[in-house]
Amino acid sequence: MHSPIPALALAASLSGVSVTACAAPSQPSRTIFTDVTATHVPTDADLHALDAALLDADGDGDLDVAVAVENGANRLYLNDGAGKLAHASDAFGAITGDNEHVRVADVDGDGHIDVLFIAEDTEQHNLFLGDGKGGFVRVSERLPAMSQANGVAIGDVNGDGLPDIVVGNTTEGKAGVAQPFLWLNDRARPGYFVDATTSHLPAINVQAQGITLADLDGDGDLDMAIASQDPVNRLLINDGSGRFTDATDRLGAQIPTETREVHAFDANGDGRLDLVFFNLTSNNQAWDKDPQTRLLINQGEARFKDDTAARLPAHRFSSWGGTVVDFNEDGHPDLVVSAIDVPGFVPLQVRAWQNDGKGNFTDVTASVIPRTTVGRSWSMVRGDLDGDGKPDLFIGGWQSQARLLLTGSRIDE
Repeated sequence: MHSPIPALALAASLSGVSVTACAAPSQPSRTIFTDVTATHVPTDADLHALDAALLDADGDGDLDVAVAVENGANRLYLNDGAGKLAHASDAFGAITGDNEHVRVADVDGDGHIDVLFIAEDTEQHNLFLGDGKGGFVRVSERLPAMSQANGVAIGDVNGDGLPDIVVGNTTEGKAGVAQPFLWLNDRARPGYFVDATTSHLPAINVQAQGITLADLDGDGDLDMAIASQDPVNRLLINDGSGRFTDATDRLGAQIPTETREVHAFDANGDGRLDLVFFNLTSNNQAWDKDPQTRLLINQGEARFKDDTAARLPAHRFSSWGGTVVDFNEDGHPDLVVSAIDVPGFVPLQVRAWQNDGKGNFTDVTASVIPRTTVGRSWSMVRGDLDGDGKPDLFIGGWQSQARLLLTGSRIDE
């Protein structure tokens, strides 16, 4: 995405008070998450850490963090086992680019996790093979094409046991069609990819910002939901062999949105995967589209109903990302949502929405998220970084300190 232009000073906004009516409620001194950023994350208040992925890069049994950096070199943060992160300099080399997203998988089947970064303006995607000891080798020539891209997902779409890659493209004012790519992992040479876009995807024009692969129709294979910055979001159904058909009509009537991420999860406990879309009003321009997060409930066979008004807290902030996490450990998936006030690009506190088990969500930010967790928050990733068996959150940001929230109540300082 093109970089937003901040209109208000960061220092003035760190009070957490928004210029609209969407400020978080006053908070008690005890929260589910503890913000350990100051002691556990390398300090860089100007970093554009747009996305992150968790992997055991060095084979020591804990989760490290691969960070996609816009207009900089991508980073690897190594974990000491207790969640304290250290920058492993030049793990991915000094190559800079407009890196938007990162995904990890063992693409070559050697038992070590590999890392894929995709870029937008610089149109340079990079694939790194891991050695399991913290080292990586760049093998980007194994990717079939370069493009101006934003969305990406990795998963086995054709059932051969190898992870495949879907890349969502944009045009950003350039002439042409924003056709997503599908790259199948080569069975004869695992870790090399074959372009199956023409044969396996419908010819569509979608300004993709996010992609999720999930079994949405319950037939055992991975379908595809695409978050689009221009109307409308898309749904593609897999026939089991990795060939997709456009089934966007199954999403129902859509209002115009500028969507940045889509996640699949069973919100209401009926055994079917639902979809949540995180939206902007604009990319820090004037107030435009409704940025309300939207929740679509799966009625069966990947046919969805928009139940946003009945199930989600109403808001006017814009959200570049979020995640699904059971933060209160009641067995029901909750939502953590990034929040930025637009226009103005004002940093806000990250939000927490608790699920009642039936897919109805309530804002419980005050009891879940520390009041220090304010920034221009971007995409986030969940996982157990400190080894206590509970999910933690690494939160990216745009020209904003990346943050780490560990699960475990304490009294805030």
